[in-house]
Amino acid sequence: MNNQATTWGHPKGLFYLFFAELWERFSFYGMRALLTLYMVEVVFEALSNRDFVTAAIYSSYGSLVYAGTVIGGRISDRLLGMRKSIFLGGILMAIGHFVLAIEHNIAFFLALSFIIVGNAFFKPNISTFVGTLYEDNDPRKDSGFTIFYMGINLGAWVSPLLCGWLAASYGWHYGFGLAGIGMVAGLVFFYSGIKKGVFGDKGLPPEPQLLEQKQFGLSKERVITLLSVIAVPLIALLISAYNPIYNEDTLVNLIFKGIGVFIIGYLTYILYQASADERKKLFVAILITLFMTIFWGFHELSGSVITLFSARNVELTIMSAAQTNSLNPMFIILFAIPISMLWTWLSKRGLNPRTPYKFGLGLVFAGLSFYVLAISGVSANEEGLVPFSYLLVMYLLLSVGELFMSPVGLSKITSLSPKRIVAFMMGVWFLSSAFAFQVVGFIGKKLSVESGSDAADPLQTLTLYTEGFALIAQYSMIAGVVVLVASPLIKRLMGEVH
Repeated sequence: MNNQATTWGHPKGLFYLFFAELWERFSFYGMRALLTLYMVEVVFEALSNRDFVTAAIYSSYGSLVYAGTVIGGRISDRLLGMRKSIFLGGILMAIGHFVLAIEHNIAFFLALSFIIVGNAFFKPNISTFVGTLYEDNDPRKDSGFTIFYMGINLGAWVSPLLCGWLAASYGWHYGFGLAGIGMVAGLVFFYSGIKKGVFGDKGLPPEPQLLEQKQFGLSKERVITLLSVIAVPLIALLISAYNPIYNEDTLVNLIFKGIGVFIIGYLTYILYQASADERKKLFVAILITLFMTIFWGFHELSGSVITLFSARNVELTIMSAAQTNSLNPMFIILFAIPISMLWTWLSKRGLNPRTPYKFGLGLVFAGLSFYVLAISGVSANEEGLVPFSYLLVMYLLLSVGELFMSPVGLSKITSLSPKRIVAFMMGVWFLSSAFAFQVVGFIGKKLSVESGSDAADPLQTLTLYTEGFALIAQYSMIAGVVVLVASPLIKRLMGEVH
């Protein structure tokens, strides 16, 4: 059996990667659904500013998770190859999930660090691996990625339901433990694909002999593994330094501000060096990355502020606050194919909107989704609880906005960036998600409930949240309208890139 063997018209390797990613996303989103609630209700329960501290740590964790993919992807490209990187990352992530099942604060920070380092190797390689199964002009490639994307959302949909149920019924650590089992299941699927030869010669180290070279008496492969493990306690110390160093900034916030200044400076230099045509397209690529950062900054509130809002101010009858994290991937699964068909239908009639219009509409949908939460207070009962239907409509609108933006953004970065700096711009694209979590942390701190007990007045918390959601809706709507108004100009700068 080799890479030419197919199932349903696609390489067999696609379906092994599908299930590997499904289970990895199961573990990642199952843990994420519990993380904020676990910090507020267990880890920092005794702190009067527990919401503030939780927001700071959640922000640091999310930023480092995505920033690490730039380093992990580079190590894979130069030395490990995709197969070894996926294995190393999966093992470290599984360890992290199982360590979370240990009820101890030191174990908590070590667990997050294992997941950060593991994700750095796993995340950038599993998606890239899918692309290697097809030739560049293979007409099956887009549908192959669609199938793979469904695996991501299936895992993200089911895991909050199961992990949230286990955590509520038997204890937090059973939920975290199930996430760890999911990660192991993903590795088993991936390993079975390798043993059956369905990947052919794809994903191997670029230069295997380099991995055998000795450094400090160890092969480079073992050195990478050793350094990865050593990085875990160092990152744990970094995350646990949640006390503000400057104003409300933690050490991680300051590091990312420094990275942001460097990236802006380097992009300015690249724009200066580029030709006139390159400069136009590169400017659009930077704008698209900025728009996506704004969108993800609001979208990722689902795992923090919106989860806390659900726990404190939503009338939950059919699911718990942790389980509400399944609503977004559920709507993605329901609407991904219909919206994809809509673009195809519009294209045949010459009406398919170009990328800037889709981005503007995506930000408008995000603004509308938070506006729904902002007005939910008018339907609150005497206990400060709003109907579940508001949350449902909010996630529906946010998911539509995501489908307008996320599927097209990555491909446009590769199309608009000059070939000599495509890798750098891809790194900037990944870092945009890391900076989005800085936005999440900033908003989370502003909407923190300053109470060390569960006795906080729900009507006061409802007012705090709804006022905050109204501001988010306003900023997102303004950003969306600005993009729509500027779309004709952006379209001209993009040239032939649709």
